[in-house]
Amino acid sequence: MKSGVLVKIHESADKSILAVADKELVGKTFEEVDMCLNVSERFYKGEELSEEEVIKLMKNATNMNIIGKKAIAIGIKAGIITEDNVIKVKGIPHAIIFNYGN
Repeated sequence: MKSGVLVKIHESADKSILAVADKELVGKTFEEVDMCLNVSERFYKGEELSEEEVIKLMKNATNMNIIGKKAIAIGIKAGIITEDNVIKVKGIPHAIIFNYGN
């Protein structure tokens, strides 16, 4: 069963970033006075996977950008993030995880 989130992996020579976003948010921008959340198609438009597949990718990723209620809920279920790690822009939850180590 599909999760309602899109997943895209961005690879570079020495690191990768897992982009996860609720399907219906891709291509939209949300702005507040001092924050802007751009859920660009270029960065987030990937494959829709099952929740189990998304959790597996999250558990193996070191750098992640997670946007949307469904995507954040999956991150919390996977034990990757907590509510304390989440900010909201125009009510849209967002979390970034970076691992600067090896």
